Amino acid sequence: MFKPQGIYAAMLTPFTDDGRVNEQVVRQMVDFMVSKGLHGLFPVSSVGEFVHLSLDQSLEMMEIVVNQAAGRIAVTPGVSSTCAINSIRLAQKAKELGCAAVVMCPPYYYTLGQDSILKHFEAVIDSVDIPVILYNIPLFTTPISAEVVTQLSRKANVVGMKDSSGSMVELMHYVDNLRRAGSQMSFLTGREDMLAPALTVGIQGCMTACAGILPEVLLGIWEAYHSGHWEKAKGLQFALLPVIREMFSVPFPAGFKAAMECRGFAMGPLMQPLSAVEEAHLEAVRTSLQTHIDELLQLVKREASGN
Repeated sequence: MFKPQGIYAAMLTPFTDDGRVNEQVVRQMVDFMVSKGLHGLFPVSSVGEFVHLSLDQSLEMMEIVVNQAAGRIAVTPGVSSTCAINSIRLAQKAKELGCAAVVMCPPYYYTLGQDSILKHFEAVIDSVDIPVILYNIPLFTTPISAEVVTQLSRKANVVGMKDSSGSMVELMHYVDNLRRAGSQMSFLTGREDMLAPALTVGIQGCMTACAGILPEVLLGIWEAYHSGHWEKAKGLQFALLPVIREMFSVPFPAGFKAAMECRGFAMGPLMQPLSAVEEAHLEAVRTSLQTHIDELLQLVKREASGN
């Protein structure tokens, strides 16, 4: 059974001026990420604005990424929805395309209790024949309780969890509960801010936007940690933090798309318009991001050469 491990990119979605998925840019992004040595791709993600995509656009994005990846890298698309029937349809398509797994968060918009969240996950998990990665993202949905995660971990096709809580406290309790329950499912952090410290407690990797924007840095942290160079891993982690703060200083995910543009990819118009003040701030952030990114890439290059 597939188990996620390593550095996965939560992919952004580039759009054309008329709001369609920009297939050409998606294909360029896939090739870029594969060439950098990432371990997996997560299209139809939160940072990829899946909530702004129609069901057909989500299916289209999934198909483009799988086609361009051409078996070179694991693809684990998002299948999150407000209702189980849409998640099932997306997961069935992922299975048909040969995806390694799917990623699913709790339903959003309507507030649900833990029993309802459990039933939602069970309805999808029990209806599809593909590995499932649970996705905890309290920023946008009701958090999944440790008890629900433990219950779901007993299902054979639940192979991992992406935790975007950003809390080491929460993460530690998730891991401990599953360890005590004898579960072998993988844990990936969904926050690039804490990859290095998360690795020290046995987390199997990350699934983050920065992995696709700055794969050199996230892979650098991963490789340094696993080769025993903790100070190098810690140094890269701290060097990444100013970029993350800049990206979050504007409405999500505009800062992340600006950073992707700094890497040379045309992301197109924002699906959620910004105010004039926010637009002006975004332009200032874009300039700052370019400086930070250039400095980060120079740091990675120096680290690689041993200087």
